Amino acid sequence: MTDLSIVMLAYGEEPYLAEAVASVLGSTGVDLELVLVDNGTTSDAVAALPADPRLTVLTPGTNLGFTGGVNLGAEHARGSYLGTVNSDAIVDPGTLAQLVDHLAAHPGVGIAGATIVLADDPDTINSAGNPLHVLGLSWAGEMGRPASGVPAVSAPTSVSGATMVLRRDLWTELGGFPLEFFAYFEDMELSWRVRQAGLTVHVLGTARARHHYEFSRSPLKMYLIERNRWLLLLTCFERRTLAALALPLLAFELAIGLVAALQGWGRQKAAGWHWILTHRRWLGERRALVQRTRTVPDAELVGLLTDTFDPAQTPLPSAAAPLEHLMRAYWWLASRILTRKLHR
Repeated sequence: MTDLSIVMLAYGEEPYLAEAVASVLGSTGVDLELVLVDNGTTSDAVAALPADPRLTVLTPGTNLGFTGGVNLGAEHARGSYLGTVNSDAIVDPGTLAQLVDHLAAHPGVGIAGATIVLADDPDTINSAGNPLHVLGLSWAGEMGRPASGVPAVSAPTSVSGATMVLRRDLWTELGGFPLEFFAYFEDMELSWRVRQAGLTVHVLGTARARHHYEFSRSPLKMYLIERNRWLLLLTCFERRTLAALALPLLAFELAIGLVAALQGWGRQKAAGWHWILTHRRWLGERRALVQRTRTVPDAELVGLLTDTFDPAQTPLPSAAAPLEHLMRAYWWLASRILTRKLHR
């Protein structure tokens, strides 16, 4: 039986696809298959791949997004472990075996992720696990810091979907990615639900993947990030937590709406709210499912949230510094109220 099934998506030009595929198939220490989902390549990157019995190519005929593409690939996977590797990520030969072995040795770990380093500067971190801000924002954790400082094992709030592995039965139990996310925040949403199931997530310092990372900020990307931030908050957080955060969330929403208008993606921000308002039924059903199946309350998870922005990735104007200090003081009080029962 195949130990591990890796799902990889292809879309657009895909200049690094051949290298990414070769790195997965060249992995040592694990019996694996690679399910490649062609979400709409515009080059011959997929057609030019050399034949390999471990490689299966699926062509859905339309762009399913990251969530739909991975879900489709998972349906055709045969491994007892399931993972994702980005089409621009080059895994080291022993990385995938390390992730599988770590999960096998630690049943309390739900997802094992690699340390993602920059392909053009592998001594520098791209992501060593991603944080979740109390306002729902997330970013590449530890980005720009020396890779030599990554511990052997860490337990961040979320792994990066660029290279991660989990047990196939856990994926099935959680229902995979919510299709409606399409792209962005899906790895955070999955990691958070793993936490809600009483498991943890680990990032391994010596399991490395070199990522051809390019920062981009398009109106479509901002639409998806902002919309999905709210989808996560509205479906995963308990009502008590949302009530505690209502005031800062409203204030931040007004501020981000102004920023969106000034930066030229105001329509996309409004479109995100329109989507939420016109999909209230889905939100209600999704929320009911997530809250019904969780076993760990927010009171045990709020310690995973951060109240500090990473200045390298979320730079704030100097005028906003007092507001950030106010947010920290507010969260200090709110988090203690939310966790009060735990300390009785």
